[in-house]
Amino acid sequence: MPHSDDLLWGAVSDLSRFAALLTMAELGLADHLAHGPLDSAELARRCGAHAPSLRRVLRELAGQGLVRPAGADVYDLTERGAALRSDAPDSVRSSIRMLGEEGFWYAMGMLPATVREGSSAFVKRYGHLYDHLAENPSSSSMFDDYMRRRAVPLTEGLAKRYTFPATATMVDVAGGKGHILATVLHANPQMRGILFDLEHVTAHAARTLAAEGLSDRAEVVAGDFFASVPVGDVYLLASVLHNWDDEDAVKILRNVRQAMNPDGRVLVLEVVLPDDQAPHLGKDIDLRMLAIFNGGAERSREEYAALLGRADLVLADVIEIGSGASLIEARPR
Repeated sequence: MPHSDDLLWGAVSDLSRFAALLTMAELGLADHLAHGPLDSAELARRCGAHAPSLRRVLRELAGQGLVRPAGADVYDLTERGAALRSDAPDSVRSSIRMLGEEGFWYAMGMLPATVREGSSAFVKRYGHLYDHLAENPSSSSMFDDYMRRRAVPLTEGLAKRYTFPATATMVDVAGGKGHILATVLHANPQMRGILFDLEHVTAHAARTLAAEGLSDRAEVVAGDFFASVPVGDVYLLASVLHNWDDEDAVKILRNVRQAMNPDGRVLVLEVVLPDDQAPHLGKDIDLRMLAIFNGGAERSREEYAALLGRADLVLADVIEIGSGASLIEARPR
């Protein structure tokens, strides 16, 4: 068991380690090193960096096992570092860049102020996250790539672990670009789908679904889930409710309950917090929600059951689907 001071000082050092990791992601070092070792001067030239400064970052990255020395002032990419390549199947580059994006970085640095005041310092400075992204195309592109890559293991887990009604119509509420809906429809060839999202998102979704050859089985509908949602049999809310406080989450769920067919079901794809005090991915994400949203939160099984109950729904099951996420199934009361 490490001494408590070791744990605390390790956390302090983690800030420098993450900053080096962020620099690697931002400068695309893994892409530049993908075809073989380079000396720091040549690597700096290729990525447009100051060579003496980059050399110091490379030294830190070598300590993290992301690059390795391959000669005097020459570095090669390690297998671990290859996960930061843009073209890696399991690339984490966009995730790291998103966490280092100006607004996200500010949000986490201002967490003490958020906790003091009870409202997000990020929202106070930048407005709602999705408004901030809409006004910053480069940040929006990073966020979209991050969400797309994060969705891959969750979507695969959803398709494998959950049995959908064979001929149902699934409404993907706030379904983004349509990647989850496309995966579910491919796995269930008799199902139909409706992707429901804000108007500025739906054009992208229509292109995604068309490219997947699903235009004949998938409809794209624009709207606001605080007003109403389309009629359907199965409603998927993937990483939606954790963006909102309890009152808004209940409004969304009530609109779903009102629109759904009598024998319908609601599927909530989120991280479910455990009841114990052990470290958990959901607790880390919960602090990001606290920092970035006013009222956004990860929730426990009991808290989701309470939200669903207020919308005249009953929690029927919680299914672990991997990557720290769970699928909460609810039915009409």
